[in-house]
Amino acid sequence: MTDLRDARMSRARFFRMMGGLAAAAAAAGCSTKPQTGGVTGATGAAALDLKFVGVADQKTPMDELVAAYKQARAGVSITTSYAPTDQVQTSLRTQLGAGNAPDLHVVYPGSGSAMSMTQIAGAGLLADLSAQAWTKTIPTGFKPAFQLDGKTLMYSAGSSVIGAIYNKKVFQETGIDAPPTTWTEFLGVCEKLKKAGKIPIAVGAQTPWVTQLITYALVPSTVYAKDPTFDDKQAAGQASFAQSGWRDAMEMYLELQKRGYFNDKPNGTTFEQQTSMVATGKAAMAIQVSAVLPSFRDAAASPDDLSMFPLPGADDAASVWIPAGVVVGLGASAKGRNAEEAKAFIDFLGRQENINRWAKAIAAIPLTQDASSTIDPAVESFLPFTKDRAVPFMDQRWPNAEVQPTHFAVIQDLLAGKSKIDEALRKMDEAYAK
Repeated sequence: MTDLRDARMSRARFFRMMGGLAAAAAAAGCSTKPQTGGVTGATGAAALDLKFVGVADQKTPMDELVAAYKQARAGVSITTSYAPTDQVQTSLRTQLGAGNAPDLHVVYPGSGSAMSMTQIAGAGLLADLSAQAWTKTIPTGFKPAFQLDGKTLMYSAGSSVIGAIYNKKVFQETGIDAPPTTWTEFLGVCEKLKKAGKIPIAVGAQTPWVTQLITYALVPSTVYAKDPTFDDKQAAGQASFAQSGWRDAMEMYLELQKRGYFNDKPNGTTFEQQTSMVATGKAAMAIQVSAVLPSFRDAAASPDDLSMFPLPGADDAASVWIPAGVVVGLGASAKGRNAEEAKAFIDFLGRQENINRWAKAIAAIPLTQDASSTIDPAVESFLPFTKDRAVPFMDQRWPNAEVQPTHFAVIQDLLAGKSKIDEALRKMDEAYAK
């Protein structure tokens, strides 16, 4: 049985238990402008209308699978809407607490945000999905992301990674033959790109969730490669952000800025602008979650121009670790008027062919695989790391919903020169202790 104690297992044990392809993981919720859409029954007048509120990187798979559900269950309408991550963390969470939540909604794995599985489930707001067949196939190491007190309370189609999305054409034109495998090599690549008149790294820090990604990409190498039990020690009060490799990661983050490897005014640049810069070749790279790779490809002249590689956070290639975590998912409102039909839709998503379709749409690694499962070529370079050199996204094991927004804010302050690393880490430690 999985309970809160299971959720505190060490990161090393977490990934040893997962093994193979199932060990890679993902997702940070990503956002663009709010969008809406709906599906009606064959007669044009639906007998039942479900409401879903999610974030933008869920739109492509939801559009496809909602249409498929219409074919499987005529007469049911699903109206979808998408909002920025910071909005769902506040307004949607308020709706849940007030009892007027949508039937289906975004849920983040773990416990580190206001819309995370543990936070919502702890308030009794998520319907129990445990009777559904797909829940029996969740890899053991993933269960803490899906379950609380032995009950499965969210759906996710797979796992994703954080690394450098890069424009292969820009690399080729600049004479860069292969992605770097050490930090020193990475700095050398950035310098070569800068001298060639390219922005080495596009940063869209005006969009709050983007601020965290460079830190997340570096911390596996600066913290967990040296101490895989860091989370357990931090939870026991024996370790802190301030007295750990988090300091090294923030220093490396700012080193990239001081060397002139970012675009001007990253705090005034949005995720959409970041995407465009890399897709059009104005910038060579963006440190991002693989779930948004389709958005970058959509903005490019040729989707084949874009790929990914792990951001090397160490000078020894063997000491480079990667961040991975369960992809942002969805759940059914426990108190919704249409809870049974909402659960039926999630059961439909849990079929292997639909897990495959969702994972393919966002370049994720499917939660479970069969002969028809595919892995996006762009994330293949991450697979060698997933057996024993990968850790969940940091926020998935934070104890409350205060640390993540604090992290967003202190990174923006660091980029603006309004704060120092000591102050940033102190604020994060204070938020962790709340």
